[in-house]
Amino acid sequence: MRRPEVAPGRLFIGGQWRESTEDGRIAVADPATGSVVTTVAWGTTADVDAAVDAARAALDGWAATPGRQRGRILNRVAEVVRARADELVAVESLDVGKPISLCRAVDVETTAEQYEYYAALAQTLDGATRQIPIPSHAYTRREPIGVVAAITPFNFPLILSSSKIAPALAAGNTVVHKPAEDTPLSALLMAEILAEAGVPAGVVNVVTGYGAEIGEHLIRHPGVDKVAFTGSTTVGRQAASIAGSQLKPVTMELGGNAANIIFEDADLEKAIGAAIKGFVFNTGQFCMGGPRLLVASPLYDAVLGALAEAVPHVPLGDPFDPATVIGPMAAERHLSKVERYVAQAKADGGRIVTGGHRVDRKGCYFEPTVIADLPDNSSVVREEIFGPVLTVQRFDTEDEAVAMANSTPYGLAAGLQTENLARAHRVAARLQAGIVWINDWAMLDPAIPFGGVKDSGYGREYGPEALAGYTRTKSVVVSLA
Repeated sequence: MRRPEVAPGRLFIGGQWRESTEDGRIAVADPATGSVVTTVAWGTTADVDAAVDAARAALDGWAATPGRQRGRILNRVAEVVRARADELVAVESLDVGKPISLCRAVDVETTAEQYEYYAALAQTLDGATRQIPIPSHAYTRREPIGVVAAITPFNFPLILSSSKIAPALAAGNTVVHKPAEDTPLSALLMAEILAEAGVPAGVVNVVTGYGAEIGEHLIRHPGVDKVAFTGSTTVGRQAASIAGSQLKPVTMELGGNAANIIFEDADLEKAIGAAIKGFVFNTGQFCMGGPRLLVASPLYDAVLGALAEAVPHVPLGDPFDPATVIGPMAAERHLSKVERYVAQAKADGGRIVTGGHRVDRKGCYFEPTVIADLPDNSSVVREEIFGPVLTVQRFDTEDEAVAMANSTPYGLAAGLQTENLARAHRVAARLQAGIVWINDWAMLDPAIPFGGVKDSGYGREYGPEALAGYTRTKSVVVSLA
């Protein structure tokens, strides 16, 4: 597959493509080469106002559309996504630096599956009758919340936008989407796909621009009824505070720093595979990645030896090469952050088992890096690095492993590797995380909800739980007296 030529991007508001009100442009770079590939519109607060107005104008019609008809349209979205998969793969890879094999198998296919899943649920939004002692007929209705502000990050643009837009549309809401300024290209292509599939004008609007300028304005906007946000914990706190001051419901899927525990009875080959997948997947730019590996003392040296042998052989290179597993990081500033953490690890007494350096080639590449023997209080252990870095620590008992896993402020994901079924269930129940994987990593499906506890946020993505988060329950009581 060749790198595509991408036309300059415009805003998508009310079913129409338009320039920013101030004609500003934002450069979009290819992280594999560092070169600018195109520009997109630099949206302003006035553009956000127009997008919210368009979403409000479309709300009554879309909310009144029968769920079965909404489901048909969402199924059509999935069909068009698959029909235009090559375009989506190329644009997502160019924009984020993802290997094309990953884009096709994970990002594009998951996006199609999300729309199919919520298409099936769109017609299940039934209420219930309630038996009460007073002479009346009482029932509940599940109704859309209204206009949803969907704010998404740079690392999984397709998946994390569809995880919000698909259930929001299934429930009858309309959407204003603000993608990350670094990686806006697939959001604009999806706007085109949604329109092609028959989503009415104004139901989904896309405004590109900088978060500090238009993201906050979107959250504050009185015409927005719900905020669905994925991003860092720091920015998420600010977003939740703003929304909370207006009593708007929010979904916050924030940072993570998951622990992956290898017990002494684990299948070592499978455990090493899960550990590597957990920290190199998407070049470590994965909020549910497994950057902390906790290893039972009897296996500690064997695990480090296996990682030292295997990790350097994971194919790193051009994301447009089908053999590539690890591509570049999404931007230079993310790469620089990883470099700072690795330098801090060395200062804290960490031992570099493999990797540890920027790759000597054009683009934002960093070697997959394994660091052993860091103290528990090192910032490299406690904070979210968001890059291809794995820290390895030893433990002696199950209680110690659980305590270490739960010791950071985050609680998005966790995992454990064991052949002991009783231990698997026992430890899974004790881990403070929204999703726990056993004997693998990153097993995800649109039917399986995930989300955070502690500093990793609240609310759930995926599953019927996500759909419920885009509805309000209304009670109706009719007197029969």
